[in-house]
Amino acid sequence: MFLVSFISDYFLILFFKERELLVAKILGVIAFVLLIFLPVTLIVAGQLGLLKGSRPNDLGLKDGLLKPPIVKSWNVVSSHAEKQAHTDYHTIAPLKYSGDAQTAFTKLETIVRAMDGASIITNQGSYLYAEYQSSLFKFVDDVEFVLDESAGVIHMRSASRLGRKDFGANRARLEAIRLAMGG
Repeated sequence: MFLVSFISDYFLILFFKERELLVAKILGVIAFVLLIFLPVTLIVAGQLGLLKGSRPNDLGLKDGLLKPPIVKSWNVVSSHAEKQAHTDYHTIAPLKYSGDAQTAFTKLETIVRAMDGASIITNQGSYLYAEYQSSLFKFVDDVEFVLDESAGVIHMRSASRLGRKDFGANRARLEAIRLAMGG
């Protein structure tokens, strides 16, 4: 009887140890995928330009307003959002300036041009369109500014091309520009 009990206990211990080893191996594979494989894959994809998205063809002013935000996406902020379908996340105040409007817009262009990852695509007097590319993953955000001389403000919009959330990156960018403008 003792021998039977010993043998059954031995096999139970082996069974549980093998099960624990299997669980440990599965957890190891999951950890490898999450901590090494996915980040490396994203970095490689970014460096190959696979995460930049396509340049939108519907930017600029339409009926006096910049492109509206997509209500169920939290990856865009706009000073025109209050005049369009939006959530509170999408709204941001326009840039206020004092003095000459063209001087303020030239200062804005200088600030944008000096920012990391920025490339000015269009500068048409009172409209400025720039792309910002992140350094690691090479994500591209589209940023627009339009001068409203009669209101004494520069309206602005910043939107991520990919994804539904930007984790505050677009707002932070525009607030950094506001700060550099002196506001």
